[in-house]
Amino acid sequence: MKILRDYQFVDPEDRGASVAIGNFDGVHLGHQSVIDIARDAAPDAPLGILTFEPHPRAYFAPEAAPFRLMSREARASRLEKLGVEMLYELNFNAALAALTPEEFALRVLSGGFGFSHVVVGADFCFGKGRSGTAADLKAYGGDMGFGVTIAPLMAHTDVTVSSTAIRQALSDGNPRAAAAMLGHWHRIEGPVIGGEQRGRELGYPTANMSIDGLHPPAFGVYAVLVDVLEGPHTGSYQGVASMGIRPMFGENRPNLETFIFDFAGDLYGTPLSVALIEHLRPEEKFDSLDALITQMDADSARARSILAAL
Repeated sequence: MKILRDYQFVDPEDRGASVAIGNFDGVHLGHQSVIDIARDAAPDAPLGILTFEPHPRAYFAPEAAPFRLMSREARASRLEKLGVEMLYELNFNAALAALTPEEFALRVLSGGFGFSHVVVGADFCFGKGRSGTAADLKAYGGDMGFGVTIAPLMAHTDVTVSSTAIRQALSDGNPRAAAAMLGHWHRIEGPVIGGEQRGRELGYPTANMSIDGLHPPAFGVYAVLVDVLEGPHTGSYQGVASMGIRPMFGENRPNLETFIFDFAGDLYGTPLSVALIEHLRPEEKFDSLDALITQMDADSARARSILAAL
């Protein structure tokens, strides 16, 4: 998959794609349906995604609480797995934010990238002050020579599939409900970072990962699937993970600590993808290390049973 970040300098071979537009945070079922429409709308054109980095919400409210479901790298990886050939990951800055809806359509979609077809959701807004609507985009496409399809919002039971609904499911400690809307397990991806090695002292060495910038799922212990993405230990594993601040050892920065079953090896610096399968219990502070180890033994046994049934 090729990634482009500037609409003002585009090679001829990178023009003419059929694209879906949006932030694609989580790449959930609604996103996937929009991608499928873009693929079918112009089957002879490259399949592309137009998105923004940083997320416009983070640009306009940098002090807001973390809300993203996935990093830009994880999003790109997921999109590539869906067959996306071109990722137009626009730098979202003051100049882009100041474009009127018509200027955005003319300079970015038509003149810059020369898209052949554009697909957006029914709630799509664009341009300065989010003043442009999906209907406006359809009118601009007719004038500027690119096709536009407005995709209906997707519902899952009584809930519209959205990143907001998925965040709520994760906050509620219900990763299976989140997965039903995502169409895949919710994953935390990133490199293994150094920790304080307390897990090793307790007989449970863990791979620690940062969740900075991401929406934090409910704190506590999870049954997890683990993919080691690079290196000599590349492969898929099972495990149990703790998400949170580790209250047994004082107030700490939230992170994810994963104990991988039946594994031995050095993973420092190695990128992992950890899928949350089931929330086993909330985070707790125990009276002693022995009590903590006893609970960790029980958590591991329960996680193994849950994962064996998948």
